[in-house]
Amino acid sequence: MNQITRYNMELNEIYQLLKDKFGDAIIEMNDQQPVDPYIIISPEKLFDICHTLRDHDQTQFDYLMSLSGMDYGENVGVVYHLYSMELKHKLVIKVMVSKDKPVVPSVERIWKSADWHEREAYDLVGIEFEGHHNMIRILCPYDWEGYPLRKDYVTPETYHGMKIGYE
Repeated sequence: MNQITRYNMELNEIYQLLKDKFGDAIIEMNDQQPVDPYIIISPEKLFDICHTLRDHDQTQFDYLMSLSGMDYGENVGVVYHLYSMELKHKLVIKVMVSKDKPVVPSVERIWKSADWHEREAYDLVGIEFEGHHNMIRILCPYDWEGYPLRKDYVTPETYHGMKIGYE
């Protein structure tokens, strides 16, 4: 019987694997507590990096646990929590883009679970996912103005003549 070798990589090994393949597109690794360790990557290479993370024999990140849109003040970003069912290891990757042009490549073709996660990040934070098959609002009405989870968002007083304040 042929035994399958399982290789559970540490964050620094994954970082080095990506750095060797993608160079400057791998921006930073942070393993300082109390936050989960993460790797910051360039949004321009996001799709290729995620494809590699899913398909590489040593990583096999076949499950996108979550995808969250974030407002970092001047920039917005996306945080991806990945898991390998086979190898039982996790990874957090982040990308950041300017609020002036909040566009990130979609990873929906890599992980189908990204579909609604990306739509939620678009709807609430205003991040557009280039290549997504149906980039429309998912929680707010289609004609809603603004992005409710942005730090500079001001809740309107009315919506179609209805008062929506919580006083």
